[in-house]
Amino acid sequence: MEFFKIRKDIPFMRHALVFNVISLVTFLLAVFFLATRGLHLSVEFTGGTLIEVSYSQAADLEKIRGALGKSGFSDYSVQNFGSSQDVLIRLPLKSEQNTAKLGESVMAALSAEDASASLRRVEFVGPQVGKELAENGAMALLVVIIGIVIYLAFRFEWRFSVSAIIANLHDVIIILGFFAFFQWEFSLSVLAAVLAVLGYSVNESVVVFDRVRETFRKARGMTTPQVLDHAITSTISRTIITHGSTQMMVLSMLVFGGETLHYFAMALTIGILFGIYSSVLVASPLVMWLGVSREQFIKAPKAKDPNVSDDGACV
Repeated sequence: MEFFKIRKDIPFMRHALVFNVISLVTFLLAVFFLATRGLHLSVEFTGGTLIEVSYSQAADLEKIRGALGKSGFSDYSVQNFGSSQDVLIRLPLKSEQNTAKLGESVMAALSAEDASASLRRVEFVGPQVGKELAENGAMALLVVIIGIVIYLAFRFEWRFSVSAIIANLHDVIIILGFFAFFQWEFSLSVLAAVLAVLGYSVNESVVVFDRVRETFRKARGMTTPQVLDHAITSTISRTIITHGSTQMMVLSMLVFGGETLHYFAMALTIGILFGIYSSVLVASPLVMWLGVSREQFIKAPKAKDPNVSDDGACV
């Protein structure tokens, strides 16, 4: 399905060096912010207290945040939990913190604003649990990366595999760089968004690489840059349809999802935008510079046996 078709190939590879310099600068900035500022990890990773509160009617999250702020609490997170009447409050880990007393203080602040507030549970998440979650998250990211490399190596060849994984890691580091620069909260939902972006970005790379392989096999007399330009140009309509429809859904989560989905949708938005850029303008130039050529996709004809005639009879 195509909304439009571009007749003349766009010369993307003519500006490949410029695009890759931009990518390198953006990547280095992201690494710099990660090294200097670090990620603002959520309670799931750092440890803290989880308090579940129930209301007789739909909870007013802004009112709850205001009540906690007036009572001297800071760095808290408030979000709906299961239904509009249930609220989950996350408070960061503090030294010599008494979980029971903390729950009482929170309930006192909330009850002063709304008498229908009732405490469901109070749980303490220790730093060891947070450390295990961080390690498991990093392991999940590593397993996904290894799986992508193996898949692309079997699907195409090592040049495409290396190019795609560099482009995908470029997307992941830039997402993390944004979160480090703005000090947005990095939670388990954001980690899930990063893993989703990895799969989403590699899908775009596979589509472009499939068209590159197809063009190499069918077209004769085209240089490698021309083949890459043709492959990218011929998939632009599909890219706009796919990423445009996806971004519409993500944008609705970003605007209407509230605080619960805000950073999840933000990570997906950054990943989708840079996923398009990296698949087209990072992975493709890397494939070209690694020396992909038509000969790698065309099987050489078998050498003719001099002892066999054209009609198959032995001589």
